[in-house]
Amino acid sequence: MKIMIVTDAWEPQVNGVVRTLKMTTRELQAMGHSTHILSPLDFKSVPCPTYPEISLALATGSAAARRIDEVAPDCLHIATEGPLGWAARGVAMRRNWPFTTAYHSRFPEYVHARVRIPLNWSYALLRKFHNAGAATLAPTPAIVDDLRARGFTKARLWSRGVNLEAFSPDGPRLERGASPVFLYVGRLAVEKQVHKFLELDLPGEKWVAGTGPEEVKLKARYPGARWFGVLGGDDLATVYRSADVMVFPSVTDTFGLVMAESMACGTPVAAYPVPGPIDVVGRDSPGGAIDQDLRAACMAALEKPRDGVRRHAEQFNWPRATRQFEQALMPIRR
Repeated sequence: MKIMIVTDAWEPQVNGVVRTLKMTTRELQAMGHSTHILSPLDFKSVPCPTYPEISLALATGSAAARRIDEVAPDCLHIATEGPLGWAARGVAMRRNWPFTTAYHSRFPEYVHARVRIPLNWSYALLRKFHNAGAATLAPTPAIVDDLRARGFTKARLWSRGVNLEAFSPDGPRLERGASPVFLYVGRLAVEKQVHKFLELDLPGEKWVAGTGPEEVKLKARYPGARWFGVLGGDDLATVYRSADVMVFPSVTDTFGLVMAESMACGTPVAAYPVPGPIDVVGRDSPGGAIDQDLRAACMAALEKPRDGVRRHAEQFNWPRATRQFEQALMPIRR
């Protein structure tokens, strides 16, 4: 099949949505499918307010239609609810094409954290977007249940995987002292609550890998942390396996790929008991610890044997996740 994936999030961005789509396209191709990405790289774009590294495509419906027709896809998947996603949705609805969508981010919570727009307003808009499709793919059972409770009528599971070869306990480690190292990996943005990690009274060192709009403020407020900037590939795996605990303070993520990557390197995760960590780390899990008291979770995670952490991560694999994605697709009948 020729599968077109429309996404407002693509290179050069470094985030979970982009990593998910890249790994999914790789697996789809291995299954014999032809994949085509429609992204802001195909159009003129402008920087997103407060997220200048994110490009917003200036795509009209007719321009999106021309790009789609150049491919003539057998199936259409709209990955994001940005300008390009809405344009592709409009094309599909005018032509009475079936399409699938994905719920990658708790967008209403992100917006509320920044500009205090009421959650029910944002969820009403997202229901309109997603309920027009044939399926709304969400990454964990807890998120599927949450969406159904909010009126999303076609929510179904599309899990995630981790590259178990790239992220492994075996490999180089950074030089460090004997004291525990607690690590955060991800965007430095208000909705990620990185300050909740940095303000904890923990023994040892705090490391931070990532960048974002809160970077300057956080560096000034917490100068004692070690800052790595954006890491990728082997460097990211190295910093994971060099730490004792990866701390995930966000309460707005739908999955949190960094948790699976960290556990694949043998490093346990400490997080709040919210959707995302509940399914990825789990309660009373060998993969880490979740607790309303984040410090307590950090200290409990320190005690987790690293070989058990790795085994827990091995349940997340991209071939299985991609089969879920493939089974949800709907053929376009012209």
